[in-house]
Amino acid sequence: MSGGGPPRKRNFKIELFKHRVELDPKYAERTWKVLEHAIHEIYNHNASGLSFEELYRSAYNMVLHKYGEKLYDGLESTMTWRLKEISKSIEAAQGGLFLEELNTKWMDHNKALQMIRDILMYMDRTYVPQSRRTPVHELGLNLWRDHIIHSPMIHSRLLDTLLDLIHRERMGEMINRGLMRSITKMLMDLGAAVYQDDFEKPFLEVTASFYSGESQEFIECCDCGNYLKKSERRLNEEMERVSHYLDAGTEAKITSVVEKEMIANHMHRLVHMENSGLVNMLVDDKYDDLARMYNLFRRVSDGLSTIRDVMTSYLRETGKQLVTDPERLKDPVEFVQRLLNEKDKHDKIINVAFGNDKTFQNALNSSFEYFINLNNRSPEFISLYVDDKLRKGLKGATEEDVEVILDKVMMLFRYLQEKDVFEKYYKQHLAKRLLSGKTVSDDAERSMIVKLKTECGYQFTSKLEGMFTDMKTSQDTMIDFYAKKSEELGDGPTLDVHILTTGSWPTQPCPPCNLPTEILTICDKFRTYYLGTHNGRRLTWQTNMGTADIKATFGKGQKHELNVSTYQMCVLMLFNSTDGLTYKDIEQDTAIPASDLKRCLQSLACVKGKNVLRKEPMSKDISEDDTFYFNDKFTSKLVKVKIGTVVAQKESEPEKQETRQRVEEDRKPQIEAAIVRIMKSRRVLDHNSIVAEVTKQLQARFMPNPVVIKKRIESLIEREFLERDKADRKLYRYLA
Repeated sequence: MSGGGPPRKRNFKIELFKHRVELDPKYAERTWKVLEHAIHEIYNHNASGLSFEELYRSAYNMVLHKYGEKLYDGLESTMTWRLKEISKSIEAAQGGLFLEELNTKWMDHNKALQMIRDILMYMDRTYVPQSRRTPVHELGLNLWRDHIIHSPMIHSRLLDTLLDLIHRERMGEMINRGLMRSITKMLMDLGAAVYQDDFEKPFLEVTASFYSGESQEFIECCDCGNYLKKSERRLNEEMERVSHYLDAGTEAKITSVVEKEMIANHMHRLVHMENSGLVNMLVDDKYDDLARMYNLFRRVSDGLSTIRDVMTSYLRETGKQLVTDPERLKDPVEFVQRLLNEKDKHDKIINVAFGNDKTFQNALNSSFEYFINLNNRSPEFISLYVDDKLRKGLKGATEEDVEVILDKVMMLFRYLQEKDVFEKYYKQHLAKRLLSGKTVSDDAERSMIVKLKTECGYQFTSKLEGMFTDMKTSQDTMIDFYAKKSEELGDGPTLDVHILTTGSWPTQPCPPCNLPTEILTICDKFRTYYLGTHNGRRLTWQTNMGTADIKATFGKGQKHELNVSTYQMCVLMLFNSTDGLTYKDIEQDTAIPASDLKRCLQSLACVKGKNVLRKEPMSKDISEDDTFYFNDKFTSKLVKVKIGTVVAQKESEPEKQETRQRVEEDRKPQIEAAIVRIMKSRRVLDHNSIVAEVTKQLQARFMPNPVVIKKRIESLIEREFLERDKADRKLYRYLA
């Protein structure tokens, strides 16, 4: 036994052969013959009898003994010879068998190539990269390309056959899509350049020619809707064709060709096509056709802008006709309803057919803004529409319905450039609704004010909110008045007073008329009460704005309760002491302004069913020579009879001018305030910049006129808020 401790390390040494190993000179040739025979057997489908292990070892040894080049060149020449033989077989195939033979031989070649690559794997991994030769599989593909695909007898025949089959499919025939897929995949496997140069480019050219002719044929015989259907179908067919047997990269190119030939080249003719173009589709609400046009045109350059331009032009033209047609301006409510209907109609088209495209929505908005502001009465008419809805139009409507209608009105309101004019009219109409108690819903009224406040800010609605506050305060005041003075008042007429804050309400200076003695007594008592509880205030009766309920007894003891204006009450009370009065007598006794008195008498004597007075001579108009009598023969089925004052729904021309003048006056301080704000921050500014800045600041309420801005600047210079620069007269300086 050996002693303890680690075992000793033994050193091994590898020595060189003492003598050279010499190979048989015919070794390489003999080995190659074996491999060559194996390659032929593989192509002849006799590979089952081969020993792949021995063949691999033979190829391995050839490369190991530096015969790689002989092996590679031998492989190349053998495959070339085989492919030339295959080429003859393919060329001989007749008619429809041509593609099948080509496909079969291609599949065989691929299988053979796989086996050959496995046998020559060692050469592929060592000799090929070292000597920078083409790998075996790639070599096989290149040889197939050069000797089969680019064979003079096959090349053009293959292209013609493929294009013919595609044409036949376009014309409705069934073709073997699986075979087509195999052939196009072969071309792709040979390299993208082969697929593109030998098939795709000519295919796209032939396709362009085909659709150029077909589109011309279609456009001559079809209307716009049918043409678009055919175009859409063709486009879908081409995309389907790509998915079935063409390379995915072809889709963008082929769709581009179809889009150019079918859509882009005929775009303008399609949208303007007589009796069926874009305008007809818009008029007739053809949602499907419009959606199809949108989806097809969006695929081509300037397609959507073409649709948008034609739509905008049509909207502006029809809108202009709508707002300038004298017939349509006769009824303001109907006028605004038409605008809302047009907006709803085109909103639906954009939503349903144009995918709610924001650019189309903007085009619609700019068109409406353009034509609504062509009519300077639009602010008044929109306010009258709201007035109509809040008086009677919303009776029975749900809260949601009310919100929808008010939201639609606000949409039109946003288009107005003169929002301050709307505010003026809205204040007048709201005042009449509140004072006559004719508002359909306080909630609806407040909802409208909230919407205006959200849109334009607190300043816009502060006075409107003040009107509601006054109504509530007045209610509380009257309860307190009757609580404290009920004994003192006795059984006389009852009084309901609305105390309106000057400035909040659109009141006009109006000389009070001569009230009947009975009414004057209770009015004086109320004045004494109110001024006793509110120091430093003044009360001015607005007799032009009040109403009254009076009881009247006619012939045969028939009694009615008449709901009349304060002016009408003053006139009727005169007939308690006399049967007949001349116009001059009434004017003198009541002191009602002439224009108001004529309207008042007209409503009392000339309106059928409401004629509690009789006029001589009888006519529709009131003249200063007329005489009026109490109409003893007045009858009505109703106990309560409302006698309205004959008044135009729209303003008369003088009233319109007066309102416009008041608006212009109200604008002056706003323009001046904007100028001062701007100059305070900028200190020095030229004229054009001031005009631009002022317009930007005020356009939410109105579009200031540059001439008016210039006048306001002059006024501010006179009052020493600004001064002209001494060196440059176009510059203004702010004076602190």
